[in-house]
Amino acid sequence: MTAARTGLGDLEEAPGPGRRRERAADRHGTGVGLPAWMWFPAALGFLLIALPVFGLLWEADWAEMPSLLTSPAALSALRLSLLTAAVSTTLCLLFGGPLAVVLARGRINRFPGLMRAIRSIVLLPLVLPPVVGGLALLFLLGARGLVGQGLNTAFGIFIPFTTIAVILAQTFVAMPFLIVALEGALRTAGERYEATAATLGASPALAFRRVTVPLVLPGLASGLVLAFARCMGEFGATIAFAGSLEGTTRTLPLLVYLQGETDIAGAVALSLLLVVVSLIVIVVGRPRGTDGQR
Repeated sequence: MTAARTGLGDLEEAPGPGRRRERAADRHGTGVGLPAWMWFPAALGFLLIALPVFGLLWEADWAEMPSLLTSPAALSALRLSLLTAAVSTTLCLLFGGPLAVVLARGRINRFPGLMRAIRSIVLLPLVLPPVVGGLALLFLLGARGLVGQGLNTAFGIFIPFTTIAVILAQTFVAMPFLIVALEGALRTAGERYEATAATLGASPALAFRRVTVPLVLPGLASGLVLAFARCMGEFGATIAFAGSLEGTTRTLPLLVYLQGETDIAGAVALSLLLVVVSLIVIVVGRPRGTDGQR
């Protein structure tokens, strides 16, 4: 009987053709079929996202596209959008990264009520209308704001309607995307590897640098991609806090809005440019593991 059980165990674990096919099916996500009805709403969902983009392609004036995209206003807005989005994403990493680590690993987790309150505030920009966020920044940092009045009186610093205001508005709306992605990666990774490093004598700083960071790099990369894309598309908070001054605060979304009132062809061309930039950011910056590839 023991020998029989051993033989069955060997057969179950033997890496035969059937076992290899099962592993391949699991790896490619084809091991379990889907209900037939699910394809219909899935197709409608895809069309709901894709058809508006095809509408832009249909409406575009392709003959005038080069001149529309290389106009001084378009180039200035594109340059400003890329610059501010890069700076804002860096700020999201510098401040949002440590905040995500504290939320996922800090001892504050011992107080669930306090943790829920802090997390609710951190994630507020995700659900708050962007224009409300812009007004909140204006009332905080404006000439008569809680902080802005002191900055203006003591140091002559005026933030609203400057490029710094654009960066702050983008950072405000984009940082939660990085925090959500990184905190999720930290919780998924768990703390067992850090604990093992600690038993081997590693300091918290060394364990974080050599163990935690490599584990969460895919989640961090996803968060940075989402944050950068959100910064590139930011409109509401920017126009409320920074205004629309050409060369200073007029990013691509603001220029699209302005041209939509007077120059439809130009607005469509710039909209397609934003679509292309967003696709490049997603395709190039998204980690392979997030789309089911190994």
